Order: sequence, then structure tokens, then C-alpha cells
Amino acid sequence: MLSEGRRTVPQVGPVLLSRYDVAIPRYTSYPAVPDWTGGIDAAAWREHLHSLDGSAAPLALYVHLPFCASRCLYCGCNATVTKRAEVVDRYLNRLEREIAMLAQAIGRGPRVAEMHWGGGTPNFLDANQLTRLVAMLRAAFAIDADTECSIEADPRLVSPGQLRQLRDLDFSRISFGVQDFDADVQEAIGRIQPAAMIADVVTEARAAGFEGINFDLIYGLPRQTAEGFERTVAETLALSPDRVACFGYAHVPWMRPHQKRIDAAELPVSHARFTLFRRAVEQFMAAGYEWIGLDHFAKPDDPLARAAEAGTLHRNFMGYTTRVGEHLLGIGTSAISEVNGWYVQNPPELGDWQRAVDAGELMVARGHILNEDDVLRGAAITHLMCNGELPDTLWVGGEADLRARFEGFATDGLVTFQEQRVRVTALGRFFVRNLCAALDAYRSSADGPSRFSRAV
Repeated sequence: MLSEGRRTVPQVGPVLLSRYDVAIPRYTSYPAVPDWTGGIDAAAWREHLHSLDGSAAPLALYVHLPFCASRCLYCGCNATVTKRAEVVDRYLNRLEREIAMLAQAIGRGPRVAEMHWGGGTPNFLDANQLTRLVAMLRAAFAIDADTECSIEADPRLVSPGQLRQLRDLDFSRISFGVQDFDADVQEAIGRIQPAAMIADVVTEARAAGFEGINFDLIYGLPRQTAEGFERTVAETLALSPDRVACFGYAHVPWMRPHQKRIDAAELPVSHARFTLFRRAVEQFMAAGYEWIGLDHFAKPDDPLARAAEAGTLHRNFMGYTTRVGEHLLGIGTSAISEVNGWYVQNPPELGDWQRAVDAGELMVARGHILNEDDVLRGAAITHLMCNGELPDTLWVGGEADLRARFEGFATDGLVTFQEQRVRVTALGRFFVRNLCAALDAYRSSADGPSRFSRAV
């Protein structure tokens, strides 16, 4: 577990920061998605899904709902802007067909332990659409009263009635996209949502009976200052969410053209950007939150914090989880599945996905079948990302190889070699992705830094 220096937040100098602030994967999978080697077609995927037939291993469902009422300029998600309900209805029609194909391919599917709806803006759906989607999922998969259901939500679209409906549909955890409370930053990113509105939404969610309330914050946005983001974290703490994810903004206008509307000159860079996150860590920990993995914070009694304490934390395409789902099945455009050693992604473009569903195909946009080395390195990287240590049972290549890879990190004070394990130091927690990249067999063949966000 992450124990060494867990309440200590060290300073990081600009020289050390510049050495490690490079573009590397976030390791929600290993290999990272751009490194997947392919070789999976629709027929093979359909046959492989049948390996879940009768499985006792629990399943996690991810449903991608790409629609938003407007475009936020910072957005890096697979999203489609529309104001027309019939566009969503047509998407649900195709989702129903995709769900039927998946269920048929699987057969007698395993119990669904957790389900998450992401986007886009899942709460863009109206009351009838929400009810319809839950009904079609329940008809096809073994979802029961104990399934943990969570949903991402735009606070600007939330109403007390929608919150009550979501609870009636058995959603118990809701994640609000807050990003930043500062009005000037909100103007720069095209997402105006006053602090009073966020406070009202949180109050309404608690009144509706949500067991878990999460916030998403983003550091590195245009016009952010150290003082302003410190106020954002303070306002977050005043609302007392159960979990907070504090992500770094990835400015990739060559991949997301709408980001060109952000003035790059207004972005905090280098040490100024890093300071936003470091100070946030300090504030959350001083308030009693546990720092989970890379960039999550949770109250000590939250299941995520308890999993981190017990050393059972897991990381997949849905982020940090308590790993109640052994396999992950992604539904909808761009969704990713992880089933019995196979990674598969649906077509990211809405039109491609629609045409595949209309043709009665479970189209594979990209995929990867894990080899033995992938499995070993993936286990090491996941353990490092979740637990801040690497026991000798996970030293791929043996002790001499690991010492050679981590010697520079040890010199810089990021890790210590202990008996039968390598331990990440308080300083090293900021650079865990760099440690993981040293174990990544695909990095020597990377074709350019633009595929990944920067480490800090």
C-alpha cells in the first residue's frame, strides 16, 4: 500500500521537473492504446466473447453516451454536440441492437458487479431515454440490486427530478464535472457554472440519496493561477465530496481542433502548472483525504480509500476502481472492452459505429491480444500505479534488470530499494508514470510524443 510519506508533500525543483515532464501514457491499460498491435476482427471478437458464457467472474459494464448540449473548449472526450432528442433516440436504437449482439455472443453472461455511464454528457438524456436505456441493459445483462451503478453528470443540466429518477434507477454514485470554480477560467474554457449552482446540485444529490458524490477538477487550464486554483480546491473541500479526481489538462489541438480556440499563451506551463497540482495535493491531504494513485483523492471511509489501504486497488479504462468487475465490457461508440486477455475498442467515430451496427457487426476499430510479456509487465505497472511499490515477485527481467532501469530514479530520490521490493518515495509519487514507462517494452518503438499527455 502507499504508506511511506503518505502525509508528506515534498517540494519539487524546476530542474527535476524538467527532467521528468515528458509525454508518456497514463497506463489505463498495458500496452497503452496507441501501442496495440491489432489482429482482431469482428468474427474473432464475437467468438471470444463466448468465453464469458457461464463465467463466475463478475463483469463491469461501461456505456458511452457521446452527446453534449454544447462544446467545452478543453474537452478531450469523444463527444457530439446536438440539441435534438431524436438524435439521441436513434443512438439508443442502435445501442439496443449492439447490446443484443453482445448478449447473444456471450450467452449466459456473468453477474454485472458495476456499471458506469460516461460521455459526453450522460445526463443529457431525458427521463424517458434514461428509463429506456436502463431497461434494455437489464433485459440483456445480469444486473441486480447489488450492482454498483455510477454516472457522469454536467451540473448545468441537473435537476432535482432527474436526480431522484437516477436514484430510482439504482444509480448510487454521481460524478460532477466541476473543472474550476473561477469565473475567469470558466469563461476561457466555455463552461459557465457558478459556484452557487454547484453547491445547490450537491445539496440536491445528497437529498436524493446518492451514496457517493465525486468531483472532477482539471489543473493546467487557461488563466489558472496558484491563488485561483487554491480557492477552487478550498471551495471543493467546503462541499465535502466523497472523491475527487484532479486531472491535468492535455492541450492537443492537432487531435481536438476545438481546442484551437483556447489561447495557448494563457496556459500555465512547466513549474507553474505543476505547482497547481502539488498545492492541491497538500490541501486535500491536510483536509483528511487520502491521495489515491496518480490523481485521485478520497475520504478515508470511502471504498476507494479502503481498497488502497488494503492493497486491492485496481486501474482500468474506467480509472481507479475497487475491482469488483473482473472483465470490462464497453458499449457504444469509442467504448473499450477488456475480456480474458483481449483489448477491443469500438469505432471512435459516431458514423463508423452506426454503420457497423446497421450491418449487424460488432466492429473492432483496434484491438490487442496480450502475450505473456504483456501480462507480466501489465501486472507490474498496475501494481506500481495502484500501490506505490513493486515486490520482487513482479520484477520483470529480474533484480539486475530492474536496478538498471531504476538506478536513475533512486539517485533522484524517487524510489528506494528495500528488501524484496522497490518502494516509491513521497517525491516519487509525482512521477509514477515515469517509473511505469521504464517498464514499458513498447516505448522504444514510440513514433512520437503527440500520442500521450505530459507526465505532470
